[in-house]
Amino acid sequence: TTTASLSSVTTAYERLAYFELRAQFIHDQVADVRPTRQDKPGNVVTWTIYDDLATASAPINESVDVDAVALSDTQPSVTLNEYGNATVTTAKVRGTSFLAVDQDAANVIGYNAGDSLDAVARDVLVAGTNVRYSGNATARNTVGPDDTLSADNVRRALADLAGSNAMRWQDNYYRAIIHPDVSFDLRRETGAAAWRDPHTYSQPSQIWTGEIGAFEGFSFIESSRARKFEDAGSSTTLTDVYVTLFLARQSLAKAYSSLEYKELPSIVLRPPIDKLERFHSIGWKWLGGYGRFREACIRRVESASSIGAN
Repeated sequence: TTTASLSSVTTAYERLAYFELRAQFIHDQVADVRPTRQDKPGNVVTWTIYDDLATASAPINESVDVDAVALSDTQPSVTLNEYGNATVTTAKVRGTSFLAVDQDAANVIGYNAGDSLDAVARDVLVAGTNVRYSGNATARNTVGPDDTLSADNVRRALADLAGSNAMRWQDNYYRAIIHPDVSFDLRRETGAAAWRDPHTYSQPSQIWTGEIGAFEGFSFIESSRARKFEDAGSSTTLTDVYVTLFLARQSLAKAYSSLEYKELPSIVLRPPIDKLERFHSIGWKWLGGYGRFREACIRRVESASSIGAN
């Protein structure tokens, strides 16, 4: 008797589901500005930042009253939008699958919520107005394969932030979000000895997700979620352009509805509502948004990578 003789010899399946390789959520971490005394619900949340008065360094006249100077302010705001996604399982797939389909769908939906909103936060940061380019590039469409991120790019970003009086985070470092392909070039140029391990300057509870070390005043967070514009570089080379973000405190604001929705996405489980009660729905929803709070606290460097798909 051989395996070909018996119908009882069949393919076996592991009854445990695996999922895609997933990157950690990064960009939402830097949204440290959030409403604390919002006066009412609304579709736009606005903050007020008072401008400082010009330095009054000249002596005043003893017998002449000074001229009054008007106060001024700026008002960054965040527009709230609805976001969401959902999936439906049928009675037949639940009754015939060797996996717990509803439980696995919940896992996929939960990750999709975090993945989607982190992308929203990232794209808001990447759209900032303070940008420089590595090497000889002068614009995104001029970035070539040799225009990789250098230590001087990092030092210039530090000078820009410090010169703008941008506030450092609690560990006295600024933050940098860097793609692994770009991190490869920077660390190869600077050498391992130039980097400080997170455990030497942070308490374990204060180490950010993906943090790889400190260099030139920045603690670097490495993530494949860092923005990459494929084939957006030089028209002759179609170079992939990578974005490295250099961030101070109050770079990003996050606002959300505290009534129907909450700070985090809500998971929605719908009971069967069809006539035969076959369809189960699971999804997520969120009403909120992100906005750049202080442009002066955001610096962006666009570069190539020597190991990118150029």
